[in-house]
Amino acid sequence: MESANQAKARGVHSVIERKLVHVSTPSTAVDNIGTDAVHLLALKEVTLASSGFQVFGFAFLDYAALKIWVGSVQDDDSSAALGALLMQVSPRELIYETSGISKETQRTIRKYASAGSVKMQLTPLSGIDFSDAAQIRNLIHSKGFFNASTESWLSALDCTMNQDVVICALGGLIGHLTRLMLHDALKNGEVLPYHVYKTCLRMDGQTLVNLEIFSNNFNGGSSGTLYKHLNHCVTASGKRMLRRWICHPLKDIDAINKRLDVVEGFIQNCGLGPTTLGYLQKIPDLERLLGQVRSTVGLSSLLQLPFIGEKIIKKRIKTFIMLINGLRNGIDLLNDLQRADHGILALYKIVDIPSLSYLPELIHKFEERMQNEFPCGQVSDVNANGANDLAALMDVFIGKASEWSLVINAVSTIDVLRSFAAMTLSSFGAMCRPQVLLKDDVPVLRMKGLWHPYAFAGNANSLVPNDLTLGQDLSGLNRFALLLTGPNMGGKSTIMRATCLAVVLAQLGCYVPCTSCELTLADSIFTRLGATDRIMTGESTFLVECTETASVLQKATVDSLVLLDELGRGTSTFDGYAIAYAVFRHLVERVRCRQLFATHYHSLTKEFASHPHVSLQHMACMFKPRSDGNGQKELTFLYRLTSGACPESYGLQVAAMAGIPKSIVEKASVAGQVMRAKIAGNFKSSEQRAEFSTLHEEWLRAALAVSAMDGQPDDDDVMDTLFCIQQELKSHFRKAR
Repeated sequence: MESANQAKARGVHSVIERKLVHVSTPSTAVDNIGTDAVHLLALKEVTLASSGFQVFGFAFLDYAALKIWVGSVQDDDSSAALGALLMQVSPRELIYETSGISKETQRTIRKYASAGSVKMQLTPLSGIDFSDAAQIRNLIHSKGFFNASTESWLSALDCTMNQDVVICALGGLIGHLTRLMLHDALKNGEVLPYHVYKTCLRMDGQTLVNLEIFSNNFNGGSSGTLYKHLNHCVTASGKRMLRRWICHPLKDIDAINKRLDVVEGFIQNCGLGPTTLGYLQKIPDLERLLGQVRSTVGLSSLLQLPFIGEKIIKKRIKTFIMLINGLRNGIDLLNDLQRADHGILALYKIVDIPSLSYLPELIHKFEERMQNEFPCGQVSDVNANGANDLAALMDVFIGKASEWSLVINAVSTIDVLRSFAAMTLSSFGAMCRPQVLLKDDVPVLRMKGLWHPYAFAGNANSLVPNDLTLGQDLSGLNRFALLLTGPNMGGKSTIMRATCLAVVLAQLGCYVPCTSCELTLADSIFTRLGATDRIMTGESTFLVECTETASVLQKATVDSLVLLDELGRGTSTFDGYAIAYAVFRHLVERVRCRQLFATHYHSLTKEFASHPHVSLQHMACMFKPRSDGNGQKELTFLYRLTSGACPESYGLQVAAMAGIPKSIVEKASVAGQVMRAKIAGNFKSSEQRAEFSTLHEEWLRAALAVSAMDGQPDDDDVMDTLFCIQQELKSHFRKAR
């Protein structure tokens, strides 16, 4: 921008020089000062010849903070790992090579592009920028990219797998920024390794969606999500750290307890929270401000600082002053916590807090220099000498960037842990500190008074706490599988989600919505919830169901927590039952993981009633007289987890409650009685005979009953049923031998 003095020197008859400086996009604006990280993600896909699995190299940039994260992830047909990456990063823009991405990957990208409140912009590019890892390495060295990074970018690559694929993704990112004329800032960029799953509780993309971690299933907004529930953070960097933590719950008992110690200190010391809050409210977005200063230092723009115009110089001065003052408040907070015994000394075991002996004096020197140059922050008159002094001062300041980053990280950590305490104190239900147990023999999860932390919209009167045990109970029984039945709308999905959320909160180092909670660490959470198809990606409800279930069967371990809700409902009754039966038996007898399996196939409860590792429970309900006094009764949900199986699903009653016309419900009732008389009566017994499973006998009777009905039977259903019986009989007799 040309100043008035420069215009006079140029003369009124000369031509003003105009040229394109750079192109700004929503994901590359340096002025992105806000609570949400704005990421530009580059993706490179290759297929492993040995296994056929896909490997994705990725590099994503937070341009406002001048930070780049790199890594890779291996995936299968479920695209669960890619989904996790997209949900964790939540990029504003995704760039990929047009011809180098498979159709399956494109479908996954389109699926997650529409998830959440902020839509993802998809930018396909030619493959030239993604092509050759050796050329990209040479380009980085020749252009001097990342030279100012506190750690070598090669060190970040050393922490990743499939380095050539990662470098190709990084090359795509650099090429895109070069076309936007923004690549110069990469000289001061910081490259960091990023792991989607490593050393943390694994939650794939579908699980993050199913549990409504970041976006709800109603309108894609943040209301009614775990992030919204936990977010009592004050600083922008704290909010971003909270999101990173939620993506990566811990699998280290010692680290979890250290976080819990700090949270407990905030809860028990009632004066500590307000004092800390007072400091945090004075702290601006230090992460972004430091990125803006770094984007200037050492670049050609810094050399031209005396010539770029007063308006821009004034803006940079104000940014620098805000950064210095914010760091001062952060250092004062750390000093205050260190001087006084506030009961959160464990904080210093969690974060690497820089030496506070010299930082106050160092920041004071910068404050003093800025005060002398620009008293009271006044930047009304800036000459060339002042601009040169500012450039030199900023250069010295960025020389200590690693120390400033440690201060910002420490302040953000304090903000997140204080937020955990604030959430606990503001809760309208019981909260407790979880007891994380060493795994002795079998995984356990024991919770009393469990409730869903944000499903009741702040209405304490509607809260119904429940007790739940998966694994060895106090009597010594190891029932790690819960077979859950109950009416539609009875609360099955709510208690399943509440169980998962309690585990996530515990491994975040946060208090959980229970009166007591004991658990061994979970290595992963798998969920198959809801009945959805994906029209845009050409996947039916049943295909989605089977794909997600296959991923669970392939990846679940004994330490996993698995939720399967109404598996098999997307196909015919016999096929669905057979799949549900086989999957549940496999998880119980082979994987032996903690699991909640909700179903409307009541014959399942009969088949597993005597299984030593299966607990039968249901969501209770009752019939009460209608309030209009017509003598009829209506179904009332109690939302109470109760022992035993539910006798039926009460689908007709729920249909009537939903507004289905009475005449149709009555016809459905008559039709149901006819079908029950002809078929369902054959599914009553569950006791095992010495040489033949009653279940198989009942299946055969049912198939014969279907064949004897008036009209043309469904041959596929009959043949599928007979095939299932044949396979089960083979398995039975093999065991008998």
